[in-house]
Amino acid sequence: MSCALSSAVRLKRLSTILLLSVSTTLSGCGMDEVRRPMADVGSGSDTAIASRSLANEENQVAVETQTLPSSGMDQMSGPPPDVISVPDTSQAASEPIEPATPTLQPPEAAPEIPRLGETKPYSLPEMEPPSDDDKSYGYLKNYSYPNAIRDPIARGESVLGMSGGEMACRTELKKLGVVFQEKPPINDGGACRIDHPLAVSGFASGNIKLKPTATLNCQMTLALARWVKGDLSPSTRLRYLSGINTIHQASSYSCRTMSSQRGRPMSEHARGNALDIAKITLNNGREIEVERPGLFSFRQRGLLNTVRSDACDYFTTVLGPGYDRFHSTHFHFDLMQRRSGHRACR
Repeated sequence: MSCALSSAVRLKRLSTILLLSVSTTLSGCGMDEVRRPMADVGSGSDTAIASRSLANEENQVAVETQTLPSSGMDQMSGPPPDVISVPDTSQAASEPIEPATPTLQPPEAAPEIPRLGETKPYSLPEMEPPSDDDKSYGYLKNYSYPNAIRDPIARGESVLGMSGGEMACRTELKKLGVVFQEKPPINDGGACRIDHPLAVSGFASGNIKLKPTATLNCQMTLALARWVKGDLSPSTRLRYLSGINTIHQASSYSCRTMSSQRGRPMSEHARGNALDIAKITLNNGREIEVERPGLFSFRQRGLLNTVRSDACDYFTTVLGPGYDRFHSTHFHFDLMQRRSGHRACR
């Protein structure tokens, strides 16, 4: 009997020790710490108070949301929004919670963008300085006319309001190396006028001089430059083995009739549309007079005959020695426009 009691006591102690060890193990693992809800929602009054608290929190969140800046740039550059604080629910039972008054803050001004500087309109100088190159063709270094236009082609416009054809003609003159100046318009009454006259003083970039300076229109100047380059210069080199130094002209613009005879039509000279050439000086010093050559002047005769025949490819009228007494000492070239398109080469 005593053995049975002692055995029961031992079993009870063992079970007690086992329970203590199990409870100790569970408490170490945290199984006995169970979090309880912050508020008891079992009663009806507590439930209503909790509902009002949640509604007030939503109103406050909406108001603070409205105060945020509207533009995307302000959100990026402005300070971060304030952290929404949740009121303590423990004071809900003691005093009522009133909705927060919205505080609207003015949005921050956008950063001012610096304005670019205003570009000043380009204004051309009234008078451009002439070129320092003595052989700069197109415009002379020393201007003889106070109202001359310095460079209408480079400026892109003309004070005298030139047409596109006049501007294109001047461009061709510069390509051919014609030395010329712009002159004021000439109007001597009737047919004696040139709207855009030129003072021509040389060809081939100044290597061939024209003396005295001739007053011509642009189309006549262009035809003359092509003739000098394409016919006169090659012919003199072929026969005299020398280039041209100076072309001597006898008449350019002149307000008169044909051959200065009373009652005859107005000459093409009155329009700056004609030029008379009396003599040619070569680089070797030889002078070729435009006149009927002597019996043994073979080279002079050959040159004058070639010039007379080939010049009709450039001019509409070519008159020279042997035609009449008025053209016995010079060549007359002009660009007369005839209805039939006829060219007079005599």
